[in-house]
Amino acid sequence: MLKKRAAVFRRLMILADTGIIAGAFFLGYFLRNKLELLYPVNYYIWVLPVFLSLLVGSLYSFGMYSSFRLKRILEILFIILKATFLSFLAFSSLSYLFKTQYISRTFIIIIFSAGAIAITLEKIILMYFFRHLRKKGFNFRNLLIVGTGPRAQRFVEQVDRNKEFGLKIVGFIDENPSKTGEEIQGHKVLGTLVSLPNILGNKAIDHVFFIVPRSWLEIIEEAVLYCETMGIAVSIAVDLFNLKFTMGKETNLLGLPFLIFETTSDKAGHLLIKRMIDILVSFVALVVLAPLFLVVAVLIKLTSVGQVFFQQERCTLNGRRFTLYKFRTMTHDAEDKLQELLKYNEMEGPAFKMEKDPRVTPIGRFLRKTSLDELPQLWNVLKGDISLVGPRPPLPQEVAQYDCWQRRRLSMRPGITCLWQVNGRNQITDFNRWAKYDLEYIDHWSLILDFKILLKTIPAVLFGLGAK
Repeated sequence: MLKKRAAVFRRLMILADTGIIAGAFFLGYFLRNKLELLYPVNYYIWVLPVFLSLLVGSLYSFGMYSSFRLKRILEILFIILKATFLSFLAFSSLSYLFKTQYISRTFIIIIFSAGAIAITLEKIILMYFFRHLRKKGFNFRNLLIVGTGPRAQRFVEQVDRNKEFGLKIVGFIDENPSKTGEEIQGHKVLGTLVSLPNILGNKAIDHVFFIVPRSWLEIIEEAVLYCETMGIAVSIAVDLFNLKFTMGKETNLLGLPFLIFETTSDKAGHLLIKRMIDILVSFVALVVLAPLFLVVAVLIKLTSVGQVFFQQERCTLNGRRFTLYKFRTMTHDAEDKLQELLKYNEMEGPAFKMEKDPRVTPIGRFLRKTSLDELPQLWNVLKGDISLVGPRPPLPQEVAQYDCWQRRRLSMRPGITCLWQVNGRNQITDFNRWAKYDLEYIDHWSLILDFKILLKTIPAVLFGLGAK
């Protein structure tokens, strides 16, 4: 999985550099044409693929695309300098051999210089961008390590040394209770296998690594199955178990072989496309719907006391928390009145639903019926808190009441709409059924499924199907 992510990132970097270098070529032609009139650009177009192949190939050969985020600025500058010089010599030699007199040395120097400067600026911007993300706590996957032996310690040492993988060690788990609280390789032993459910329930863990002796196989099987049920990815440095519905894959990370079991899709390229669609659609929608936002905001202000936007803490991927935004549809003191209304809950399970909720304002009822109250969540989509399509983000207090299998809803980024939304919505009063729809979505996720759900959401919203 981690290798696949790195491969996708590397391909994107190469693609971006190709585009930048192509732009530098046309910029070089424009600048040279300003200094001295050249032949039409079509005379030089054959130069472009040669120029791209030489410069991108040289960058690749000198290691520009391996472990990029660990590189220092001077190292990057040295690689670009070497790649530019070598490719310049190669191109000049080819130009001399084929006697292309109409391609001047000045033109060659300009396009290679423009390419080198553009690539340098891009790499420096990316470097500082990734560093900024890591300082803010983003772009990391949280790992829990089961086992504290020499192999586990060596693995943790490698993880800490290779920050470009974007991995963060949350702590260790050991079979020996006396080790709880100890610090190993700068990370604490959080507890034993018995305390694993509590640790996973209280910390945002993306991946559990079992690096244990073979004698532990029978001991850790229950813990592995528990992670599977919760939808948390597992890597085992030992053997394969007979799991129910996870996808097993073999990989090698930092010199150690692992068997990975995941319940969510590992199609990194498709997930990247999904995120790009989220960004594009949410940005365009926010711009286009800005006048509607203003109208709704005015109506809310004129008809009730309180803020225009309702803000609420929700849970996203693997238990992370974020602030969800909606148009306020209830009275300003709605949260204070929730406890006295719990006895009227129409939903079987941890979620709360009430058809004639007295806290809903008249304009709020209309907004809910038309789903207009959900529109501010487009901002959450743009930020990356949620997606356009995915299981609905639950409240932390609801998650605290989940059965183990229900928590697997959190193994994929939540969304504005989902299978539950287009298959009955509030007409579904059994949370188990709701959760099963979400797990069905997770188990069969694809870009096509997302597209189908979005298409089904349109009539569901227009006709208020299942809305209350």
